[in-house]
Amino acid sequence: MMNTQVMFYLLEHDENAAQANNNPDKHYLSLLHSCFQAAHFYRQNQRVFIYCQDQAQAHQVDELLWSFEPDSFVPHNLVNEGQKNGAAVEISWQVPTNRRPVLINLTSTVPNFAHQFSQIVDFVPSDEHLKQNARERFKAYRQLGFQVGNQPASSSQATS
Repeated sequence: MMNTQVMFYLLEHDENAAQANNNPDKHYLSLLHSCFQAAHFYRQNQRVFIYCQDQAQAHQVDELLWSFEPDSFVPHNLVNEGQKNGAAVEISWQVPTNRRPVLINLTSTVPNFAHQFSQIVDFVPSDEHLKQNARERFKAYRQLGFQVGNQPASSSQATS
């Protein structure tokens, strides 16, 4: 049986980053850090599935992946776009159809297909309500027998 590793990244609210991007959305930092993580795994030749709350959020991530690092490119597409097996990074609000080792979870729940992945990235936002959702996911991952850890998200990523 595959031993799934889950890493929660603790996000500090960064008023400057939110204002600089004219984005008051409390999910913005999670979206931004999902792009950094996707780029990190892409550079390690890992295929990534970014699981979004809904279609609107998937489009936000899609847009952000074009612009978050001006000097690098992360091949990505929304589900059912592009080539048959998808780009290195696939973004969707639906159940994945391709096998990939890495899941970046942007939803408020643990997906029922989480066991298909060897690595899962999740986020703990600074917003109290969202933080409580993250605690519930943390417990749920543990109950599934996954190895769960957490670490601060590097603020240097968000500003570089």
